[in-house]
Amino acid sequence: MSDTSRRPRRPGKPYRRPQKDPVRILAFEALRAVDERDAYANLVLPPLLRRAREKEGPEKFDGRDAALATELVYGTLRRQGTYDAVIASCVDRPLREVDPPVLDVISLGVHQLLGTRIPTHAAVSSAVELARVVLGDGRAKFVNAVLRKVAQDDLDGWIARVAPPYDEDPEDHLGVVHSHPRWVVSALWDALGGGRAGIEELLAADNERPEVTLVARPGRSTREELLGEEAAVAGRWSPYAVRLSEGGEPGAVEAVREGRAGVQDEGSQLVALALANAPVEGPDRAWLDGCAGPGGKAALLAALAAERGAVLLASEKQPHRAGLVARALDGNPGPYQVIAADGTRPPWRSGAFDRVLMDVPCTGLGALRRRPEARWRRRPADLDGFAPLQRSLLRTALDSVRVGGVVAYATCSPHLAETRAVVDDVLKQRGGAELVDARPLLPGVPDLGEGPDVQLWPHLHGTDAMYLAILRRTGDGA
Repeated sequence: MSDTSRRPRRPGKPYRRPQKDPVRILAFEALRAVDERDAYANLVLPPLLRRAREKEGPEKFDGRDAALATELVYGTLRRQGTYDAVIASCVDRPLREVDPPVLDVISLGVHQLLGTRIPTHAAVSSAVELARVVLGDGRAKFVNAVLRKVAQDDLDGWIARVAPPYDEDPEDHLGVVHSHPRWVVSALWDALGGGRAGIEELLAADNERPEVTLVARPGRSTREELLGEEAAVAGRWSPYAVRLSEGGEPGAVEAVREGRAGVQDEGSQLVALALANAPVEGPDRAWLDGCAGPGGKAALLAALAAERGAVLLASEKQPHRAGLVARALDGNPGPYQVIAADGTRPPWRSGAFDRVLMDVPCTGLGALRRRPEARWRRRPADLDGFAPLQRSLLRTALDSVRVGGVVAYATCSPHLAETRAVVDDVLKQRGGAELVDARPLLPGVPDLGEGPDVQLWPHLHGTDAMYLAILRRTGDGA
């Protein structure tokens, strides 16, 4: 009798469910929000982390989990240009043909390989597991293949391979090495001036994690109170500034929770202080913040105005941002008013104010440390979109201040088209105003250039790249 029984099957490799890693899943979700919704990481990440901390069970976050998730998100965004060049050399198709979610998972893995101390095996395996969870097993194999190629060299080795030589194309070389678009490198270099060393220091500073800086609002808090907090040190330039060292949490500071202090870059504080300290001729009773949202400078100005018996009017075009301004000013010791109004068609009369701040909307190229994705989102054409608004708002500011009063024109961009070009054009076309040397209004701050305007820099001052020009109205304009 023949044996008709089947030969026993050779046991195959059993299917293993992908392991969910809540830290890397959260980082992936944040990157997808940045890509899909044009969101900013500094707005997306905090609520994701808060929900993760509130979860019960094995997926509940602790402080180390939150720190790692934050590093993965910001590190991946900051080094996106460099990582894209590396990934492009490891795939067989243009990057634009790689599905964005797949590219996000690969980029997270590349950052772990080239930008952290996570061991190679752990970096690759964790990215592949993430791919299995969020993409499926098929695309996880592609992720694995790419990351194994990337793991064959370190960051310096890859840069040597993918960056064009400096002597042949300086801007493109620096763009790949320091992860900035070529046009941004060129614009920053023009604004900074000088040779290679300075621009390399600036671009490197854009990729560093910025410190959290607090402001003690006069009459409501003091720097001494904030210095009593753990991990707090005095600011460099502003008498109201306190820096929190790595790991310091603003939400844990009582004065911040109560609104008596706030989170505010020291450069932003210096702009408000310069306006407050600029000499005016005659009375000093009415101040205006003409683009007040979200309210940091307005809160400091309102407190300073209250100390002198002056009143601040804070105006913001967008009603929801005007609401943020009102919240920031709530509890100010002196009188103030917050309104929602278009600064190019102001409801107040001409010459109504002694001091005016106009911190105009701009490309935000001065805050790339805090919003690294902005460098990839902005385009040179954006400058043309902002230019008419910036000039109109500066003209409004000069119309709104009385003769003998002062205007502070400020931008969080060092691009010359948003700074000196705007001021020069308005002064030439309108007349009736003169530039005041702003440097003495920032006592103790070094490297302020030849004046009369001031440009702050991350690598020189540890601040955002804020621009400031102080103008005094001398008569009626054209």
